[in-house]
Amino acid sequence: MSYVGPEFDPSQPPRRSVRRPLTVAVAALVPTCLAGYLVYQATSGPDGNEPARSLPASSSASADPDAPSGSSSSSPSSSSGTNPSDKAKEKDKNDKDGKGGDADDNDSATKPSGGRPTANGPLKGKVVVIDPGHNPGNFRHPSDINRQVDIGTNRKECDTTGTSTNHGYTEAKFTLDVSRKLRTLLQKQGATVEFTQDDDRPWGPCVDERARIGNEAHADAVVSIHADGSGAGNRGYHVIMPGKVRSGSADTSAIVAPSKELGERIAGKFVSATGSAPSNYIGGGTGLDTRTDLGGLNLSTVPKVFIECGNMRDAKDEALLTSPAWRQKAAQGISEGIAGFLRK
Repeated sequence: MSYVGPEFDPSQPPRRSVRRPLTVAVAALVPTCLAGYLVYQATSGPDGNEPARSLPASSSASADPDAPSGSSSSSPSSSSGTNPSDKAKEKDKNDKDGKGGDADDNDSATKPSGGRPTANGPLKGKVVVIDPGHNPGNFRHPSDINRQVDIGTNRKECDTTGTSTNHGYTEAKFTLDVSRKLRTLLQKQGATVEFTQDDDRPWGPCVDERARIGNEAHADAVVSIHADGSGAGNRGYHVIMPGKVRSGSADTSAIVAPSKELGERIAGKFVSATGSAPSNYIGGGTGLDTRTDLGGLNLSTVPKVFIECGNMRDAKDEALLTSPAWRQKAAQGISEGIAGFLRK
């Protein structure tokens, strides 16, 4: 490091007198004048009246950080406007955020496109439809989600906004995160996975359309992911299975039995993967419930269940539901239940 200050007085080298003959000075002056004339010819027009032309820049010129704003640089980093080391730091940050973080982490960086299975695996050829409950944008479209749709037994609202924890973590965010983790796990086993929504539409779909998506996909299994909004003190998960319905456009006769098996397998694997207990307020301690008032089940023609992974309004369940690590365990349990059902 160099230093120049008020007390720094570098010594000057001794001056040498110039005692060269006049002929040497003249000989040096001639080529200088000739070079100046050539530069003039290169930078002016034939009559000396055209605008000056720029000489090509030397390929060895380097960028000068103090150069005027009009100057350009051939440095690759300057053309992108981003320092490569900054890109690496940002990638490291994104990688870390995808592996953990707060309750709002939805691991969007790891979102694969729907339906992309691995080349081989035990679930190759199987189609699974995942139905993330509610849509993050539903609250912006009250008139759309409140309109009535046919659910077979009667008419019901198209959809709802879902619930949230007492600290504002929404069910819609929770269901998307668990669903995306579940998709990754199933695809690794070779399954073709489709979503009813992936936060890729403004609102919905309605419950009748959610059922139709699974039917038209000829799914081998459909699972709708939810979290409950019951009172404090009510804890645990429960799986909802379709009851027998034959009314209007609804006929669950063919799917009641396979849906029951699907639900039982998911419930068993969910408890072992997460350590969570079955619901203490629904299902009599079995973690299983049967309903005939849900359009998503009534209108399904393929095996389908809902799972309420916990109660968002209970503080102890909230601590689990807002944990990215626990949500990964939840996805693992659901995945194992689906795989067991499909491999039977």
